[in-house]
Amino acid sequence: MVIPDFVNRTTWDKVLNYIALSDMPPPYLLLDRDIVREKIDTIGRNIENSRVFYAVKANPDIEVLRFLNSLGTGFEIASEGELRMLAALDVEPERIITSNPVKTFKFLEEAVSYGVKYYAYDSFAEVEKLLRYAPGCYVYVRLSVPNEGSEWPLSKKFGVEMDEAVDLLVHARAKGLNPVGITFHVGSQCNNIYNWNTAIDKARGLWEAAEQKGIKLKMLNIGGGYPVRYTKNVADIGTIEKKVNQSIYQKFPRDIEIFIEPGRAVVGDAGIFVATVIGKAQRSDENWLYIDVGVFNGLMESIGGIRYSYIVGSRNEPKKWTIAGPSCDSFDVIDRDVELPDPEIGNRILILSSGAYTISYASEFNGFSIPKTILI
Repeated sequence: MVIPDFVNRTTWDKVLNYIALSDMPPPYLLLDRDIVREKIDTIGRNIENSRVFYAVKANPDIEVLRFLNSLGTGFEIASEGELRMLAALDVEPERIITSNPVKTFKFLEEAVSYGVKYYAYDSFAEVEKLLRYAPGCYVYVRLSVPNEGSEWPLSKKFGVEMDEAVDLLVHARAKGLNPVGITFHVGSQCNNIYNWNTAIDKARGLWEAAEQKGIKLKMLNIGGGYPVRYTKNVADIGTIEKKVNQSIYQKFPRDIEIFIEPGRAVVGDAGIFVATVIGKAQRSDENWLYIDVGVFNGLMESIGGIRYSYIVGSRNEPKKWTIAGPSCDSFDVIDRDVELPDPEIGNRILILSSGAYTISYASEFNGFSIPKTILI
């Protein structure tokens, strides 16, 4: 069994021990709490005046949230479901923000009732909703920025250009809301470190334009986007943050507040999926490998371009495989041209760096259960 050099040896030992000693049937997701703690300690360390808000959508398992809460991190949420989980853990409202620019009525009702104060927006319609449900709240406008080099771009659905962003800040103030900042997102799994520089430059232009309108902002939310290692090397968090910090403080006042919303970077490479080989077949000139977790019950990001690394416990000759999930749907294909030793039916297959956007996307389509997340 060949272990990639980017896999933490301690994590690997924990995973093997759990598999050997547990009677839990696969598939399940193992998440190394020490890696999660290390990421929380690392993120924000190299950016002055920063606060970290974990993006709950990355992995909303209640035990993961409980552990993060014990570390004192903040949380970024988008729905009443996410809010209710945090409420069950007694997370203080001061540690919760919501950067979804288009919120449901129910969520707004519950967020305001709970005491959440910070809300993103990017439309005039959202201002009217906030005025109705959260008068006087703190708002930050979402600016559209380039997402080139990100494996999961987010620039089309949300965000506005400079002129409209200025109008939205002015409109929010005129309506009695409190415009306090700007947010952007360079795209999830961003491998282009210069995206942050471009976004910060654009945010600085908006900051100055707001000042000319008599609006004094105080906060810049740089979103998430820090990448994790899947099949290739990525820039490390420290390198990204040192460049981001330099760029921010060349352009913004020293007392600016910086919000960071990591999700993937906190839990992504802390997770290893444990699954089972349930079938093999040769179809035309392709070797097919079927496993008991697929697109619908855990690996949805594979259809958007994320490619995982896999390990099987076999010493047979390697072959190239098309890897598919267990459902009856032909859409349930996880990966192609993956070179792996020929496994036996019933062998375990481990899927690396799978802690983020796996369980949170999962459904019970075709009656297959959502795998359990287990902290180790």
